[in-house]
Amino acid sequence: MARIAIVTGGTRGIGKAICLALKEDGHTVVANYGGNDDAAKRFSDDTGIPAVKFDVGDHQSVLDGCKQVASEHGYVDIVVNNAGITRDGTLHKMSWDDWNEVMRINLGGCFNMAKACFPGMRERGWGRIVNIGSINGQAGQYGQVNYAAAKSGIHGFTKALAQEGARSGVTVNAIAPGYIDTDMVAAVPPQVLEKIVAKIPVGRLGQAEEIARGVRFLVSDEAGFVTGSTMSINGGQHMY
Repeated sequence: MARIAIVTGGTRGIGKAICLALKEDGHTVVANYGGNDDAAKRFSDDTGIPAVKFDVGDHQSVLDGCKQVASEHGYVDIVVNNAGITRDGTLHKMSWDDWNEVMRINLGGCFNMAKACFPGMRERGWGRIVNIGSINGQAGQYGQVNYAAAKSGIHGFTKALAQEGARSGVTVNAIAPGYIDTDMVAAVPPQVLEKIVAKIPVGRLGQAEEIARGVRFLVSDEAGFVTGSTMSINGGQHMY
């Protein structure tokens, strides 16, 4: 059955792959983005998927943005919380703004999107929320106390919210990607990236489409008995 889906951070990388996969499955997909208007326009021109701009870390902006999507496309049935940023640095060099901005967007965005869409899902008796966590939220990572804390928080948020939606036909799950071949990972120095890949048992980086396939399953009707789970897609790097 075709549904209405919002994918945050949906115009590039993993988010773009998720949007394309959900569109292929027949859903009406809207991609959220936060700042790059040119990239969003190219995305929409290339894919035919509309993009709506709002800051997922700003509560009122999210409420207004989701209301706009509902008025233009219909009630939101599927939310994929993919938007995220990094502000890496060891604790003694990390500013409050570095900490707060990562928490505001990466974790706060999940809360804001749920506040906007979860009540309607419960009322209608069907909904799917998939939160994109991280291997570094499971295992930790040097120089990422902010990012690891936010992503770990997403995993706990997922388990708690799943319990609130279960009897109303709303499932809430997470995916914890490992190192995926995206622009974010491409920015890692080559010598560091080589060491990372050496620790991945399958011997390569993941592809964004492999994360999208996990999302496709979790938002399907067939996944109705799966909730509160974290799917690790990391090539065996961290078996959690």
